[in-house]
Amino acid sequence: MFTGIVEEVGKIVNVKKGAQSLLLTIGGNTIFDDLKIGDSVAVNGVCLTATSIGNHQFTADVMPESISMTTFTNLKVNQPVNLERAMAANGRFGGHIVAGHVDGTGRIINMKRTDNAIVFTISAPKSIMDYVIYKGSITIDGISLT
Repeated sequence: MFTGIVEEVGKIVNVKKGAQSLLLTIGGNTIFDDLKIGDSVAVNGVCLTATSIGNHQFTADVMPESISMTTFTNLKVNQPVNLERAMAANGRFGGHIVAGHVDGTGRIINMKRTDNAIVFTISAPKSIMDYVIYKGSITIDGISLT
């Protein structure tokens, strides 16, 4: 479980495409303080499992279901990604409960800068919009928007 509060912006170190999966290598700094093999890390909001760790990098397999629900096939080396370690049971909720299981993708159709914010208009399939609540919480690229 995650909170949608990004701990750091890491970067894609390598993308290895398999027949039906991806192997991602992701670099960072902060999240490696206590990261262990088998730990969950939200990468742009997607829950992935660290399968190897070293030199401030970890690898994770991305399975077909996650590939079909995300834009991960478009990831490129050196591309920034939002990273968050799984929340500790005794941690605070700074955002909202985020499972890391992606329901689908939306598309930014407009972006407007105001004095103190950037307002995005995002379209999404009806199958997702049926569950979006006015003034409810949503996570976009791992960022809690409440």
